[in-house]
Formats: sequence, C-alpha cells, structure tokens
Amino acid sequence: MKHITQHYIGGKFTDSVGQEKFELINPSTNEVIGTVVLGNEEDAQRAIAAAKEAFKTYSRTTAEQRAEYLQRLHDAILARADDHAQALIKEYGGPAQMAQFLVKASTDLILSAKESLKNITFKEMVGETEVSMNPVGVAGHITPWNANILYFCNKTAAALAAGCTVVTKPSEMSALQTQVIMECVNAANLPAGLINIVNGRGDVVGAELTRNPDVAKISFTGSTAVGKSIASTGAATLKRVTLELGGKSAHIVLGDADLSQAIPFILGSGFMNSGQACIAGTRILVPENRLEEVKSALKQAVGHLKVGLPEQPDTAIGPMVSKTQYQRVQSYILKGIEEGAELLTGGPGHPEGLEQGNFVKPTIFVNVTNDMTIAREEIFGPVLCVITYKTEQEAIDIANDSPYGLAGYVSGSDIQHARKIAEQMEAGTVSINTFGHNPFAPFGGVKQSGIGRENGTYGIKSYLEYKSIF
Repeated sequence: MKHITQHYIGGKFTDSVGQEKFELINPSTNEVIGTVVLGNEEDAQRAIAAAKEAFKTYSRTTAEQRAEYLQRLHDAILARADDHAQALIKEYGGPAQMAQFLVKASTDLILSAKESLKNITFKEMVGETEVSMNPVGVAGHITPWNANILYFCNKTAAALAAGCTVVTKPSEMSALQTQVIMECVNAANLPAGLINIVNGRGDVVGAELTRNPDVAKISFTGSTAVGKSIASTGAATLKRVTLELGGKSAHIVLGDADLSQAIPFILGSGFMNSGQACIAGTRILVPENRLEEVKSALKQAVGHLKVGLPEQPDTAIGPMVSKTQYQRVQSYILKGIEEGAELLTGGPGHPEGLEQGNFVKPTIFVNVTNDMTIAREEIFGPVLCVITYKTEQEAIDIANDSPYGLAGYVSGSDIQHARKIAEQMEAGTVSINTFGHNPFAPFGGVKQSGIGRENGTYGIKSYLEYKSIF
C-alpha cells in the first residue's frame, strides 16, 4: 500500500497544503492499492511561482544547455523503465505489451525534442530586421490517466526545448505513475523550478493553472468538453492553448484490402490500450459486397484475443480504468442494442472468470448506421462499429461525417490509391495498413479533436513567440 503525500515543487518534494485524500484502485481487482493527498489552489500557486522564478534564467539558456537537460531527463526516465511499466499495469490496467511500448515511446519523444532543437532557427535576419523566437513563459500541462508517462514526457520535453518552465497536473488516478516520474525528475538533477508537478483535481489545480495570469500556455490532453472549458477560461488571460481531445476515428477498408493484413490492423488500432485510446479506430467502414467476408474474419479473430490480467504477457485487452468507466462502456453497449445495431461478438457484462475487475467483452456491432449513438460518441472502451458503404466517395463522406477528426486508418493493397483516400479524410493523422508512430511528425486533431500540434519541431514551436527588432 503506497501513500503519496507530496508534490514536486521548486526542485524538491514538498508536503501538500491540500489535505483531500484520494484512493487508488487496481482496476483488475477493484482493491485499494494506495492513497494520494491532493493539492489545492495554494499548492498550484506555489508551483507556478517556482516555475516563474526559474523562467527568468532558464529562458536565456542556449539550445545546447537545454539539450543537455533533456538528455538528463531521458536517462533518468529510462533508468526506471520497468518501474514505469509496472505502475502503468497496476494502476490503470494497461496490458504489459502496451505499457512497455508507452515507456519506450515516451523516452523516444524526449530524444526527438532534443534532436529537433538542431532544426530550429531561433534568430534570423529578415532584411534589416532581426526576428527571434522566444519562449512564451510558464507552461501549464494537464495530462490524462490513459498514458500518463507519454503525455508528461512529450509536453515537458517540448516546453524545456523551447526554454519554458513547466507545471504539470496529472490525473489524480495516475498518482503511482506520477510518483515514479517525480523521482526521475529529482534524479535528473535539473535546475530548481524547471519541472513542477502537483497532484490534484482538474477543477481545483487544473482550474488554477487555466486562470492564473502567470501561466502563459496550457497544453491539455483529455475530453473535448473539458478542452472547451479550458480554452474558454484561458481566454480571459489570452493563454496560448494546445488541445488534444477526443476522437471517433474511421477505418476505411477498401475493396482491394487483403483481409489477412486488414483484420489484425482493424483490431490492433481499434482495441489498442484496451480501447482506452483517443486515436482508436472504432468506426470500421466496409464495402457492402465484402461485409459477410469481413464479419466472418472479425468474429474468428476476436475469438483469439485474450482478455485478462494486464501483467500477463499475452493479454491483448485489460480492464477499464475504473468502475465508472466500466459502467460507461456498458451503457454504450446497451444503447447500441437498443438502437438496433446487431452484436457480432461480445455484448454486456463481464467476460467469464473476470467478474471482480472492470473487464469488458471485446464487442463488435454490425448493421450500424453513422447516425447511431455508438457511431457518433467516443466510448473509450473495446467497442467497434461496422458500417457499410457502396462507393469510395460514400466511405469518405461517412468517415468525415463526425464532429471529431483526430486519426484515421485505411486498409488497401494499392498503396498509392489508399494514399489518395487518406488525403481526403478530415483527420490530423492517417495510418495506411499499419499503425504509424513518428515522434518527429506533427500530432493533433481537427474539428472538435483539438487545436495545435505536438511532437518534434512542431511541438517546440507551439511554446515560442516571434519578436522583431528593427
């Protein structure tokens, strides 16, 4: 049983002023595995003050100095790779393979920020005018529970590369993961105040970050509803915002798709992270004349997916993060049945033998229309919807008929043709035949999936402002 009582402020562990206790639950068993003391507005203000003081000197550092600090952070995070993975598995039920991928991807993102520094021209002459790019100030980061280390590393690395200092409010449900991160930050021996971390609720600590005039930028990953609230509140002090929000991504299966490749791609992208992924491809668009063939292949393939304890190496789908999330997913499954969609596999209730945890049967609906609730709203669980189309133009129209536009997927044998389809999809990222992860390429959404981009030079530049000296 772990009891977390401190934040990381000004280069040291600091007792919390706030005294609300929050229980940490293992989603595989629903047993209490720890507690965390949540910070309040005063804790957030102390962290912001520490970051503001550190910014005075850090903002004047060279790119070479920042690169050195990023390397230190990378090395400290990597040294505790197994501890990060175990915390991910235990605290939110991330399957072991996914947990290990997230840790590796997180450290890669730090190195990509370090490498990207070489490609940014911080000063140049435009005629007789000197144009410089300067850090915006203190950055407030609000991160979700479903990949805590990934979002922390990505946002922090970009901010530090730009010369900004950071205050992070991670999800209170990720406190065990956050504790390991704080220990890594401390071990990296960075200048005091560069990175500050406060455990707390979004409507308390997150709200203080959003309204505080000493915070120049907010970067948030989470729900669209909360993102809209952050943008609205932050407008009072004209904060720069980067918002990576919800998704309802379409996967277009083209007429020439090889199902031996497409089916694993459909299930891998749709059920990634047990379905608890904003980029999950949950709307499967299938040619009408191949529906029966796809249904048969999907049903057979899902039967081989293991739903089980996340620490087991062959588990493909672990538990939902909480009872609340489990119940939310169940309500959508019931809504799909109520609205007339047909269950191909899965359905309500727990998988047999996993009744103690927040496990959901991997569920696929067929005979879904794009106006059904399960096709419009983000479920955030292992639930896929199969929708048929007659022509490729109809498939593109269905894919784009969504308030979201975070990711997209295309399966097809003719790569050049598949690329032309991808170019017409309204999404920030589209993967063809395989899941793509490039830490140097921009990531973010269009429409209600967000504002701005992260990763590489694109992410760093979102923390910079231009100045012209004539």
